[in-house]
Amino acid sequence: MIENNETIEEFLAQHSVDVEEAVRKAAAAEIMPRFRQLAEHEVDQKAGPHDLVTDADRLAEQYLTEALGALLPGSVVVGEEAVHADPASYDALQGDAPVWIVDPVDGTRQFVHGDDGFCTLVALARRGVLLASWTYAPARDQLATAVRGRGAFLDGERLRSGAPEPGRDLEVATSHPDYTTDEQKRGLLGLWTDGIAPRSCGSAGLEYLAVARGELDATAFSWEAAWDHAAGILLVEEAGGAHLTRAGEPFRITGGNALPFTAARDVATVRQVAGLLQQGVG
Repeated sequence: MIENNETIEEFLAQHSVDVEEAVRKAAAAEIMPRFRQLAEHEVDQKAGPHDLVTDADRLAEQYLTEALGALLPGSVVVGEEAVHADPASYDALQGDAPVWIVDPVDGTRQFVHGDDGFCTLVALARRGVLLASWTYAPARDQLATAVRGRGAFLDGERLRSGAPEPGRDLEVATSHPDYTTDEQKRGLLGLWTDGIAPRSCGSAGLEYLAVARGELDATAFSWEAAWDHAAGILLVEEAGGAHLTRAGEPFRITGGNALPFTAARDVATVRQVAGLLQQGVG
C-alpha cells in the first residue's frame, strides 16, 4: 500500500511510461477496432438519448481498471461506467488510497458518430490532490501528459498555454445545451456579453487540451464528474493556466463546488470568466 505522496512520486518517476502503454493498449484493444465499426447492439443509452455508452466504453474501462490496479498495488479505480453501475464507488475519491480516475471514452457521442474528437482520460490523485494525468486521442494519435510540478506535454513537447491576444473576444467552450438543465443554462448567462465568444463544448478532455495548448481561452462547465475534469484540470495547471469556481475558489475533484466553474489559459482570464459566471442566475 502506498503510504505518502513521496512514494507516489517515485512510482510516477518509474512507471509513467507503463501507464502510457496501458492507455494506448486499452484504446488499441477495445476502442479503435470499434471506431466507425459499431454495431447497433454495441450502443446503449444511460440517462437519455444524448447520454450514450458503448461496448468500447465498458471494455476499455475494464481493461484500464485491471492494468492500472496491477501497476500500483493498493490503489483503487473510479471509472465513469463503474460509478454508473455503483454510485457509492465514487466515494473512493474521499479516501486515503491512491485513486485512478478513468473516463474510457470521453466524447462518446462523437465516437458513435464516427468523429475523431474523442479521447481516453486517466488521472491519478490522492486525498483530492491531482498528481498526474494522461489524455489520449487515439484517432488523432495524440498523447498529452502532466505530472504535478513537472509540467505538461503533448507528444513529448512542453505545453505553455500563454495569455490571449489583447483586444480580441475570448473563446470559451461551455457545457453543451443537450446536457444541461434550464437552471444550469441560466448559470452560464453571464458569458453572453461583449468580449466573450461562447460556444458549445465537444469532448471535455480535448477542450482542456486546447486550453493547455493556447488554442482555446477557457472552458465553463456546469457539472463536476471527476472523470471528465481531473485529467484536463491538471494539464491546464501544468501548462500555466488556472481554474476557479463561481465562488472564486479552485475546483475540487472531490466535489461540493459552486457551479459553473472555469479553467483558463492564464490567471487574468480565469478571473474574468469566473467573475462573469457570478453574474449568471443559478
